[in-house]
Amino acid sequence: MVLLFGLISGATGARSEECEREEAGGNAYIVCDFDSQIDDIRIVNRRPNGEPYRSFLALVQAFWLDRHVVSFATNGGMYHDDLSPVGLFVEYGIERKAAVTGSGYGNFHLLPNGVFAVGGGKAVVRETQAYLASGFKADYATQSGPMLVIAGQIHPRFLPDSDSLKIRNGVGIDRQGKVRFVISERSVRFYDFAVFLRDTLGCANALYLDGSISSLYAPDIGRHDRWFPMGPIIAVVKRLPD
Repeated sequence: MVLLFGLISGATGARSEECEREEAGGNAYIVCDFDSQIDDIRIVNRRPNGEPYRSFLALVQAFWLDRHVVSFATNGGMYHDDLSPVGLFVEYGIERKAAVTGSGYGNFHLLPNGVFAVGGGKAVVRETQAYLASGFKADYATQSGPMLVIAGQIHPRFLPDSDSLKIRNGVGIDRQGKVRFVISERSVRFYDFAVFLRDTLGCANALYLDGSISSLYAPDIGRHDRWFPMGPIIAVVKRLPD
């Protein structure tokens, strides 16, 4: 396993600037940037046999057998006990699960929630109802919640003095259309996390992916988290030359 991980890490040819450490407001974050017109961003959950990937290592090994290298991965939205997605999930252009639009318990239902989707060389983060109304043709999509930033506004339920502190990760799209994945290095408030994505990274729309179980695979900076089994996983892959 160690040998395979080393070979895969060395084969990525990842740009050194994909992931960098940034600080703001006394908090530290890892920020990983990608261009949806160039980078192959996928959102996956299960192998062809129906079994969930569960871990970055299993994902890396499966893609390696298909002559693809995973250069980046992160947990990609909330999931049930069987690791299936809670909300909308599109994989390889197939809608595996329909969007959930009703209210309920937990962060996913802290409305508005939203969708991160990629298709046709474009990536979007939109509030769920706006996404459904847009008719966006997704190759991959995941619904999560809450939205962190909606059209430049911080989610109205976030409190600047909240005592809820967790490791958090999310995704936003900046003014240039760059996809910006963020994971905190220490426990942070929702509010501070959202402010960082909006004010430091320039994301007018940003979506929360999860907290506490937030994990990162970024071999270019030596990061390979193995904390928890995962449901949906967002990955950036590169095909090996023939």
